[in-house]
Amino acid sequence: MKNKNYELDYSRIKSLRLDKGLSQKEMASILNINQSTYSKFELNKAMISIKVLNNIANYFNVSLDYLLNISNKKGNNGNKDIDVKIVGERLKKIRQDKHLYQETLAMDLGTSHSLISEYENGKKLISLAYAYAICKKYNISLDYLYGKK
Repeated sequence: MKNKNYELDYSRIKSLRLDKGLSQKEMASILNINQSTYSKFELNKAMISIKVLNNIANYFNVSLDYLLNISNKKGNNGNKDIDVKIVGERLKKIRQDKHLYQETLAMDLGTSHSLISEYENGKKLISLAYAYAICKKYNISLDYLYGKK
């Protein structure tokens, strides 16, 4: 978001991996990604896609909110895939409940009105960075936004 620093916090991912006694190489293999890429996630040097983050949440049986320190409740939202249509519907509902226009939300995020429209119409999956910023600013569950609860 424009005037706020909503930096993603991946520290719980490392803690969960270590608690299970897994190496970075093993975790990367589970996620079907390169070990160096996984290492960058733990070092907060690379952005995790929502699909990879969802796979991590499913593997450890925790919520997205817990993984990103939005909540201290580990939760168990099941091994659900993310449906771009549901995400779009929920984003639109959140925006309308907050009495925001697409243009206003776009300005807050530092993006375009057309991108917000594509998200809401289920043409594109909202990026994790934008979703996280919305959730932090408006006190919304990331699991709710991504249709996991």
